Amino acid sequence: MAITPGQRQELHQAALQLTRNVLPPGWELVQSSGFARVACLPAQGLYYKEFLPRSPLERIKALVRGSRAARARRNNARLLRHGFDAPVDVAWGALPGGREYLIMRAVPGRPVAGWLRGDATAGEADPLVARRQLLRALGAFIGRLHAEGFIHGDLRPGNVFAAVENGGFRFALIDNERTVYRQPPPGRALLRNLMQLNMLSPNELSRTDRMRFFCAWRQQMADLSPLEAKILGAEAYRWAMRRLGARREP
Repeated sequence: MAITPGQRQELHQAALQLTRNVLPPGWELVQSSGFARVACLPAQGLYYKEFLPRSPLERIKALVRGSRAARARRNNARLLRHGFDAPVDVAWGALPGGREYLIMRAVPGRPVAGWLRGDATAGEADPLVARRQLLRALGAFIGRLHAEGFIHGDLRPGNVFAAVENGGFRFALIDNERTVYRQPPPGRALLRNLMQLNMLSPNELSRTDRMRFFCAWRQQMADLSPLEAKILGAEAYRWAMRRLGARREP
């Protein structure tokens, strides 16, 4: 549902308060990375994201590639056109200091990371059965995404949301400013996405669970040979385990 000019102006005024660390009535801060300020308006199902500079060169890069906010809007719209759920943008604009903001409708569901850690449940379904169903459905979803030519910029389990729908799972992607569309998708980019999804400890995600995901992903990737797929899967797992090990080191 589109918003009115009056509602858009109200949201802009809220953005001007949020950028000054003032919470307008009904808004709540959301934990985020150091390169963004995020808040939500639960009563209306809206999220605010302010894009903070990653480096002094960001403005120069924006002249060539567009700002991060502009890329997020473009990528959200492209994903939606291709049949993949993503946030629907309702308002955006400029802030003091050259920063920009984007206000989006919340996607349904919970982060996949929460499902896999047991923070979310599928109603009355047996938890083990639901977990296996989730992993297979997630693998098929990411496989279709990659086969279509999309590479997500940060495909951590927290950036994929899952909701129960008609006895199955429906997925949505958030934080799409670094998502790219390339056909065919580069192998190195596929590897990075698979590694990012593997960034859960063995206690949270067993090798058997990872294989359930991978087999469903592989079925969607018709252009990959069995050997290419096997190499990608194995190296993605090793890369993720190396990164997890480095994080645990003092």
